[in-house]
Amino acid sequence: MNRTERLVLTVAVLASFVAFLDGTVVNVALPAISEEIGGGLAVQQWTVDAYLITLGALILVAGSLSDLLGRVAILRIGLIGFALTSVAIAIAMDPVTLIVARALQGVAGALLVPSSLALITSTFRGQAQGRAIGVWTSLTSVAMIAGPLIGGLFVDLLSWRFVFLINIVPIAVTLWLLVKLGVRNERRPGAKVDYLGAALCTLGLGGPVFALIEEPNLGFGHPAIWLPFVLGILAFAAFLWRQATAREPMMPLDLFRVRNFWAGNIATALIYAALSLSSFVLVVWLQEGAGLPATLAGLALIPTTIILILLSSRIGALAGRIGPRLFMTVGPIVAGIGALMQQLVSEDFDYWTQALPGIAVFGLGIAITVSPLTSAILGSIEAERSGIASAVNNAVSRVAGLLVIAMLGLIVGDTLDLEGLRRALAISALLLIGGGLVSFAGIRNPPRTLVPGVDAEPAPVSR
Repeated sequence: MNRTERLVLTVAVLASFVAFLDGTVVNVALPAISEEIGGGLAVQQWTVDAYLITLGALILVAGSLSDLLGRVAILRIGLIGFALTSVAIAIAMDPVTLIVARALQGVAGALLVPSSLALITSTFRGQAQGRAIGVWTSLTSVAMIAGPLIGGLFVDLLSWRFVFLINIVPIAVTLWLLVKLGVRNERRPGAKVDYLGAALCTLGLGGPVFALIEEPNLGFGHPAIWLPFVLGILAFAAFLWRQATAREPMMPLDLFRVRNFWAGNIATALIYAALSLSSFVLVVWLQEGAGLPATLAGLALIPTTIILILLSSRIGALAGRIGPRLFMTVGPIVAGIGALMQQLVSEDFDYWTQALPGIAVFGLGIAITVSPLTSAILGSIEAERSGIASAVNNAVSRVAGLLVIAMLGLIVGDTLDLEGLRRALAISALLLIGGGLVSFAGIRNPPRTLVPGVDAEPAPVSR
């Protein structure tokens, strides 16, 4: 890589690191948050989902905003907004303030990851893109180690409030590197933002999520439950209609005519729903059910991240050579087996024999999956539309996590006990295996390109 490519990759890693770091520290802090400000499981769900609602809805707007204001400007705004909302969360004194601040943080987060991946996909192509995405995956995975470990230490030794301030340093470094990179902030003349579409998408996600989270308290027959649910479904249907008819849709539906794009996004929805569900229930149960301190609960999932870091770049490079289909089929199924193995946990909890084997197998499956999945989806779309393709794929993954966390009450009941944990892990396994089967049926490997000095030239065809 030349200097510009190295700086682009560094900026992309750090900007994504900020968003991923926040996601990893939140789950570790949830029991402490609900213990201090109250609200039980519902507040824990809203702490996660308030962020995901705005993130999932507004990720799609990020592409239009990038055209209107410039990609570099949007990345800067996202970084600064993320820092300010992190401080607001850290000083929140009641559930409402916390949840509102989390929703605003989702707005800022919506500007980060798609812009970061778009920088990579617009700079690297072919096998170099697969390697770059593999490096991006492995390095951003450091957040999965740093988040639970540092977050757990802060929860145990200081307060949950400090865990939301962890990302201030990487934000400052990324802003400095953006200046050093010196990339021109290009705008597209005549670009517009679909504000109505953004509002419809937000309402379409927010209404059903509100209903699913609050349904265990009020029952579906209550107007405060079924009315937001129905109105949300109608709003989301209106959003899809607008995207099909708008001159400049923020989610171009024609992207889904590309086979690897639609198949990859279905697999993404299933796999990331499983990831969100399993990580949420396991970290919370380890604290509330097994009685582990937050630090040890965070450390419990580190084997998955270590495996991801060690293998992602290698898997990404290999998938760039032989195609992503095999990895996207085998990886989720292996991860699903790992989720089933984690059901060995019992009231007489022993991490080394009951949890670690399943967590390690789960991590192996995820490492096999993530880089090929991202590369297959983004590599199927032309470079000039890589930004919106990245935004759609990120929106799919976030919305999948949003919906499965909103359904947590239906899955585990009012409290997360051992039986609820096992049901959630079983559902995670089914989702992962489903993701593997969808990949097998839907993903097609792109034509293989020869690597000079590695692959033999094809023999001449006799006539």
